[in-house]
Amino acid sequence: MNLTAVVAIYKFEMARTFRTLMQSIISPVISTSLYFVVFGAAIGSRIQEVDGVSYGAFIVPGLIMLTLLQQSLTNAAFGIYFPKFTGTIYELLSAPISPIEIVLGYVGAAATKSIALGLIILATATLFVDLRIEHPLWMMLFLVLTAVTFAMFGFIIGIWADGFEKLQIVPLLIVTPLAFLGGSFYSISMLPEFWQDVSLVNPVVYLISGFRWAFYGTSDVSIGVSLAMTLVFLGATLAAVTYIFKTGWRLKS
Repeated sequence: MNLTAVVAIYKFEMARTFRTLMQSIISPVISTSLYFVVFGAAIGSRIQEVDGVSYGAFIVPGLIMLTLLQQSLTNAAFGIYFPKFTGTIYELLSAPISPIEIVLGYVGAAATKSIALGLIILATATLFVDLRIEHPLWMMLFLVLTAVTFAMFGFIIGIWADGFEKLQIVPLLIVTPLAFLGGSFYSISMLPEFWQDVSLVNPVVYLISGFRWAFYGTSDVSIGVSLAMTLVFLGATLAAVTYIFKTGWRLKS
């Protein structure tokens, strides 16, 4: 294992975050704050509590998870695609680095940035609502597992994409709608029975439900099922990356 190469890629990607601070950190935090203002004020005035939790506090885990999914995907996808676009990927390909080391560097950096952003949003949320975290270790576990899973997913998208348009297809047309329909702003128990059953097909429901349980001890799906599904998603992305290794590593533009 060439740890020097992994650390070099990791540091380079983390340094890019500070060079684009407005886009990487400040913009997502402002966007999430607007969600608090709009949903907390407009809907919160009509829905006082959900499962014994004030509506403003109830949506915090969903908002954090929504941002985490989007940022993990886009950071990892853009991180590996941009060298392909500029042609600097050949410098990486000519170095004595294995595919797994490339994955560790890019995915590790993308997951780290997403987790840091999630924690910043969590701290920002305390300015708007009173929060409690009943199971902080479980919260961090779901945060890390989700960030790593979707960072690997984003890395795969970055390899597959041959244009900037393709980088946006999955985050905008698939992940964001699933996150909005996955209980970010409501409990699926509030839906009619038919739509509750339909919602359980949405994989994001299990991520948000488990993450919310870590905060308030209440969830739409049992914590065991949520954790199991999260591990299934992680295993699926690992299998996809392994498949890429076996069938041909294509990083060239």
